[in-house]
Formats: sequence, C-alpha cells, structure tokens
Amino acid sequence: MSQRAPYAEELRARREAAGLTQKQLAEKMLVHPSLVAHWEAGRRKPSYDDAKRLDRVLNTGGTFERFLRDNPFAQHFDRAAQAEQAAIRIEEYAPVLVPGLLQTEAYARAVLGIARMHWPTGALDERVVNRVKRAEILKGDLPEAGFILSEAVLRLPVGGPEVMAEQIAHIIALVRAERVRVQVVPFSQGVHASMASMLCLMKFADGPDMAYVEGLYTGNVMDADCPDDVQRCRDAYDSARAAALHPEASLQLLETVMEEYRSYARNLQPQQRVMAQVELQRPR
Repeated sequence: MSQRAPYAEELRARREAAGLTQKQLAEKMLVHPSLVAHWEAGRRKPSYDDAKRLDRVLNTGGTFERFLRDNPFAQHFDRAAQAEQAAIRIEEYAPVLVPGLLQTEAYARAVLGIARMHWPTGALDERVVNRVKRAEILKGDLPEAGFILSEAVLRLPVGGPEVMAEQIAHIIALVRAERVRVQVVPFSQGVHASMASMLCLMKFADGPDMAYVEGLYTGNVMDADCPDDVQRCRDAYDSARAAALHPEASLQLLETVMEEYRSYARNLQPQQRVMAQVELQRPR
C-alpha cells in the first residue's frame, strides 16, 4: 500500500458515508471536481486549508487535518512530495542546491542543518532520513528522471570539499547507471528563463501535468486548475535545457569538478578536516 492510500481511502469512505458524489463535495468545497478525484486517487493531497474545509464539510472532527500534521514533509512541499511518488516523469531545474532526489545523506544534513535551530531535538535526523528516502523512487523503472543543474550547484561547497566530492560522485553514478539524465548550464551561458527559481515538472499516467516552484519557506503547485502556468513553466524548463551542455559534456564537467574537490580535500590538514566536520555537526 502506498503512502498516499490511507488518506485517499479515508476521504472516499467519508464522502460516501455523507451521501455525496465527488461533484457535490467539490461544490461544497468550492474546488473543481477533478481535484476531488485526484485526492481520492492519491495523485494529489489537499492543502492544509483544504483539509480543514474537508473536516468541516464532512464533519470528520479534524481527521484530515491530522493526516497532514503527521506528514513528514513541509506543508508547502507536501503536495509536490506526494505527487512525485506517482509521477512517470520528473524533470527539475536547480539553480543553487542539488535537487532533493539526488542528495546524499551528508549533503542533505549540511543543507537541512542550517535551519535546525527552529526544530525540536531529533528533528534534523528525521528530516534527513525523509529526504534520502524520497530517492528510493529512482531505484525502479519509473519515473523517468531528468535534471538540469546550474554550474553554481556544483561550485557551492555545501558541507565542505569531501561532502561535495561524494555528492557529485553519487550523481555521476546515477548517470552512468542510466537512472537519471543530468545536464549542466555553465556560467559562460549567461542568462536564461529558469535561472531565478528552482522548477520541477511532473507527468502522470492518468492525470494532468504538474509544475512546482519553491522559494524560502514557500512553494507553489500548478496543475489542471492553471494549465497556462504549467505551460509557461514547461517553456522555461526548455529554455534551461537549450542553454545546458550536452549530456556527455555535462558528465565531463561533473567529473572535473569532483576531482577538484577531491584534490582540495587531500590537501587539507588533518586538523582542518576535523574542524570542518565539527562545524557541520555543531548544534545551532
């Protein structure tokens, strides 16, 4: 049973118990009927506000709000996280950080650790595990996965040279295993339409395409309710792909930067390595 199934099954059962069709529930919720169908099929998950309205309309005493509260993902990313588990194709442009689906545990810990001062004890470990676990979808035949990285993603030394060398080696291994496609937009290319924001496009076997963009503590999902926005995101992604190096040239750049990090790490004094690791693990 998928992670989405309990929520979807509960919603369908509660709706039928209330004697409502999907269309009638959609009318009471002031949403499109297709969105209710996506919720019940597990292709989408309601927003936090939608969950509270479901509880009011179906008189479920906070059931759907609790479902979201117990979800391991940030509220703004929740719908996108659930959708990527059902996607048959995922394409992502990354301007600064390695995409979550490609992150190693050490890289994820370095990125997530920046915000841990706001979390309870143990939350950092839990979030690292959740992020790394997302990548399990790359072990199967689907989804097809393609990533376009700004060269800045490779040059920003998240966690230090050893962490970056390991991270880039992980990406190279996925590429060589033909599990993902990766292209790099070099600094020399200059500006392009996607450079200001991360962008993820998802395609489904039995539903409309989805686009997701994210900022600081915010995220925006675009789907059947805003097809023009999804198309604009597709156009922006295609612009980034046109600006990127050929996959073989991209792989060569990945290998070059990996070796640069490895060389730098080898030249660090032992005390410097220890200090860098302590800084990475230091509570904030």
